Amino acid sequence: MTTTSNKKPVIVGIFIAVGITFIVAAILSVGNLQSTFGNKISLSVVFDDVNGLKTGNNIWYSGVKIGRVEDMSFIGESKVKVHLKIEEKSKAFIKKNAHVKIGSDGLIGNRIIIIFGGTQDAASVEDGDTLHVENGISTETMMNTLQENNVNLVGITSDLKEITSKIRKSEGTLGKLLNDDELYNNLLGTISSLRKTSDHAQKIAASLSDFSDKLNNENGLANKLLTDTVTFNHISKSVSELRQVSENANAFIKTLNESMQDPNTPVGTLLHDEQTANQLKGAIKNLERSTQKLNEDLEALQHSFLMKRYFKKKEKGKL
Repeated sequence: MTTTSNKKPVIVGIFIAVGITFIVAAILSVGNLQSTFGNKISLSVVFDDVNGLKTGNNIWYSGVKIGRVEDMSFIGESKVKVHLKIEEKSKAFIKKNAHVKIGSDGLIGNRIIIIFGGTQDAASVEDGDTLHVENGISTETMMNTLQENNVNLVGITSDLKEITSKIRKSEGTLGKLLNDDELYNNLLGTISSLRKTSDHAQKIAASLSDFSDKLNNENGLANKLLTDTVTFNHISKSVSELRQVSENANAFIKTLNESMQDPNTPVGTLLHDEQTANQLKGAIKNLERSTQKLNEDLEALQHSFLMKRYFKKKEKGKL
């Protein structure tokens, strides 16, 4: 009986100890207090606004809790220096050029510190280092932006309503265009004309391009005129000679006109003195008759008895 009574307190004590152990383990697990007993290093960061951050808030790196906010203090006029305590085993993964921002644990959860970034070639942080801040968008800023966007959206909706009303009433250019068939058809005709004009312009441009290519042809006359100095000089000389001939012809015509107007010149005498002209005509006729008579006499002489033998020898080539 005595032995059984002594065993009961021992068993009860064992159950109590096991229960306390489970309770402590649960508390440490839920509150993440087991990290309290690990080695820590101190880091700091300076914010312009901590946006509701409090002492004891968690610190996250790549989605893992690695420490907590130890303390906060004001520096300067409006800056807040936040002291961080992180696990020493995680410092190997955090680089000196990493950045820090304030986030939220869920949509409306507690504030947290988020460490991110950094390059692999940079050195790892050491106890007492200060990290750089990247200012994120706060919830208040987001709400202000949404409010401003709402105001703008209301204004845009009002403007669209007014524009739609004017279009429906055929007011303004767009309203008339959508509701006036004649204006719409005229616009289509104008667009068609512009398209044709554009096609013609393209054809003209193509023709000019082809003409330019021909000008650039080394064997072409245009290219020789522009680039071959010998050909150009010959043409220039020919033009100069033609100009001289034209000037001589003009001078001759001028002299002839003057001679025709002056009755004392031979030409003027022929044109103005009828008697001299008649005498000249008679002399020409007499000359023609004398020439004809001479031809007849020579023909008769060729057939005369005295000269007949001579002409026969001449025909045979003896003379």
